[in-house]
Amino acid sequence: MPALTRQSRFILQIVIVAALGFVALPWYGIANGFWSFTWLGAPTEAANASGIVQALLHGRIWLWPLPLLLIIALIDVWRGPHARVIAWCGGLGLAYLLLQGFAIGLKGWNIAALEGLFGPVAPQMGLGGGAFIVGSAFLLLLSAGLALKGFMRGDVFLVSSIAAVVASIGLFVFYPVALILIEAARDADGAYGVSALIGRLLNPDIWAVTWNSLLLAIVVGLLTTLLGLGFALLHKRTQFRAKGLLRLLAILPIITPPFVIGLGIILLFGRNGIATWMMSEFLGVPPSRWIYGFFGLVLVQTLAFTPIAYLVLIGVVDGISPSMEEAARTLRADRWRTFKTVTWPLMRPGLANAFLIGFVESLADFGNPLVLGGNFDVLSTDIFFAIVGSQNDPGHASALSIALLFLTLSAFVLQRQWIGKKVYTTISGKGDSGLPASLPDGVRRLVYWTTLPWLAFTILLYGIILVGGFVKSLGIDNRPTLQHYITAFGIDWTDHGILWSGRAWPSFFITVELAAIAAPITAIIGLLTAYLLNRQRFIGQSAFEFITMLSFAIPGTVIGVSYILAFNVPPIELTGTGLILIICFVFRNMPVSIRAGLATMAQIDKSLDECSLMLRHGSFATIRRVVLPLLRPAIVASLVYAFVRAITSVSAVIFLVSAQYNLATAYIVGRVEVSDFGVAIAYSSVLIVFMLLVIGVIQLGVGESRRAARRAAPAALGMGGATT
Repeated sequence: MPALTRQSRFILQIVIVAALGFVALPWYGIANGFWSFTWLGAPTEAANASGIVQALLHGRIWLWPLPLLLIIALIDVWRGPHARVIAWCGGLGLAYLLLQGFAIGLKGWNIAALEGLFGPVAPQMGLGGGAFIVGSAFLLLLSAGLALKGFMRGDVFLVSSIAAVVASIGLFVFYPVALILIEAARDADGAYGVSALIGRLLNPDIWAVTWNSLLLAIVVGLLTTLLGLGFALLHKRTQFRAKGLLRLLAILPIITPPFVIGLGIILLFGRNGIATWMMSEFLGVPPSRWIYGFFGLVLVQTLAFTPIAYLVLIGVVDGISPSMEEAARTLRADRWRTFKTVTWPLMRPGLANAFLIGFVESLADFGNPLVLGGNFDVLSTDIFFAIVGSQNDPGHASALSIALLFLTLSAFVLQRQWIGKKVYTTISGKGDSGLPASLPDGVRRLVYWTTLPWLAFTILLYGIILVGGFVKSLGIDNRPTLQHYITAFGIDWTDHGILWSGRAWPSFFITVELAAIAAPITAIIGLLTAYLLNRQRFIGQSAFEFITMLSFAIPGTVIGVSYILAFNVPPIELTGTGLILIICFVFRNMPVSIRAGLATMAQIDKSLDECSLMLRHGSFATIRRVVLPLLRPAIVASLVYAFVRAITSVSAVIFLVSAQYNLATAYIVGRVEVSDFGVAIAYSSVLIVFMLLVIGVIQLGVGESRRAARRAAPAALGMGGATT
């Protein structure tokens, strides 16, 4: 046997790990979960057996090709690895594992023709820990073979990272969404056909709901963009002093469960709301249900999504170079003409971007239509009721999901096209006074008269939400009480210690636990992907970037339905587990981590990690010792966003929760459905305060991280010199 190179040792380790997975770990999923270790008590039983035991004792002879491919790879490593052999072993092994998993299910063959060809076979459950280890090993073997062929300059870590990201996105984004199209094409008899798909898509009910959603999204997109621009101008182009309130306004929607604003609107304008009561008592206006429907949804979604438009546009307004406006003023243009001919055109790309974000957010919104939709049906809630309602029609839900996906992806593509084709450069090397032009008097008055009442209304709304948890029933019985908080978060002291007696504690603890697990995974995958996009060049990089961002454009409702279709049956059974919730959190929030990483890496000189690579440190060592210390702000931002969004998520996870894994937002939705608004508001208030505390703690770390990053640059250079 020749001396083993580093790549040979890596391949040998992969084969050994795969062999252990096939021999020692359960091949199929364990009813009580892998980490319960109940399978150790009876390792030869069919439900607990490893792959080799399944093949030897339980008639699953179709598993034998997998160890055979591992033996071929082992022999090739012994003789000196050949790129083609290793790549073929990895690719064939991975393809065969997936093929046999989809071909054989709970009732034997999933395809009748295969049963006629090969005869009956034993049933097969969802794949478990052993199959996951073996499948991952084959993916790494494929990556190692490609690296041996010279792909990515022979760096196994980089090739494996690209393969892992593409495979995970393919499995947890593309595969579930593809099943929506397939399910929509299945007729009442279970057969698939184009006619069933066309019939569902041409259903007048679907078109009516689609037009409702489209109209709502256009109106909300316009209003949020205009109000967001008003707040951005108020912040950057006026002498408004309470700018801290604007920053708070920008944070609140991120940390607030999506339907909380809807609850506040009901407390104000519902039939028993405070404003409704006052108008009835003092103005003689009879109570009505006007707030339930289109106008209520426009109001609540504009409240919820205006801060997002503000965050987008404040950077646009701030990025306009004063030199452009100075040139116009030098040419004797007055303030109005300068604003109309210079400032406004330079903001157009940002305005289009903000509109498209508001448009997509409105389409994807689930919580507010669930609370305030009334008889105005939209796609997101109709999908929910098609799955959990009395009709229980997955095909209809899939057709609705296709319509929703078409609208959001169309907006996403338009956004990319706009950004890709429009370039508005405003910052040059020429000096200027640094003072932006003041707003025309008419524009300034318009900004004040629109934004200040809206800001006051937002503060009033959140105040009502906070007060609503401390009265028996706001608008009906306004006597103060702590009963809602005691019901949700009561704590008793017993002889055996603390008793968490509140009904909301189980969902709160499980939500925090799953969010804490998902957040670091999200940051790791997102920042690794950002490194690949920013620091590497490879074939298909543009397509790679597009697919990594695609999950951000897929509405949560569509993700939830697709996960039910994809992971409720073999070969991957995840429904009812905490793992499917973690996966959902990771791939919903990963694009933000990618963008945070790209933004930070753009400020880090590539020469730092290039020095490490020139000194023959591998990519993994370079990332760990050079790049990561400089990425601490992006890491913290990714962790905060992923953690907060996991806790406040509702549209996707509402389909995936179970009795054992009932999340906070699902619990609140349950309270709203039975009109227990007091407990729902109390729980929402606790979540808001909890998120503020988490963000406050993390903000302290951000400051330290930035200082550490500034110190890390010379340290990294010094490390390179010491190595030399």
